[in-house]
Amino acid sequence: MIAPAKPAGKGTTSFVYELKITLSDVEPAVWRRLRVPGNANLGWLHAVIQVAMGWTNSHLHQFEAGGRNYANPHFELESPGGSPPVADERGATLQKVVPKLKDHLIYEYDFGDSWLHVIAVEKITPAAPGAALVAQCLDGARACPPDDCGGPPGYDDLLRILGNPKHEEHESMKEWLDRPFDPDAFDPIKINRYLGRLKWPNVTEGQLGRVLMARDGAAK
Repeated sequence: MIAPAKPAGKGTTSFVYELKITLSDVEPAVWRRLRVPGNANLGWLHAVIQVAMGWTNSHLHQFEAGGRNYANPHFELESPGGSPPVADERGATLQKVVPKLKDHLIYEYDFGDSWLHVIAVEKITPAAPGAALVAQCLDGARACPPDDCGGPPGYDDLLRILGNPKHEEHESMKEWLDRPFDPDAFDPIKINRYLGRLKWPNVTEGQLGRVLMARDGAAK
């Protein structure tokens, strides 16, 4: 689901962004605080979000900022009537799309379940000379929901059923998950281990898939 790379950033960056990514309509909140190069393109940020949040890159996605949508052009997404065409996420960097402190953008993953993530720019600082072009997870809370669980309402149902061993669907839900699931789990050390494997400045679908498989295989 990631298109072949376009050049989008040289081997250095002038600024570093701190972003807080919060999953909408889920309580208690699921969130991550990330440090990323300011010249990261949105296609690369998509890969970072997939790794850091815990998703599996199994569905389409798009970004929205300033009334403009950005996505992988291979998705061939159409804008609502009268809106500008969907732009190529690989040609849009954070510095262009959200240039100021407190700017926001929205990341939507899985148009069926419609997982909306609010991404807030919390800090913009000059990059240190020779700063590594990688993403880092600084903080966060809770595991992201499993893919395909039905969006926020379905996730609420899932947690309620898993929390009640006497529920008639308890065993079937455990079988559907096919893995242990702790909604309170958050391991920044593990997240950073796999974020460090993402290639700069672009990530291919195959490379992201290998990183996610390694991450999820280590969880079993």
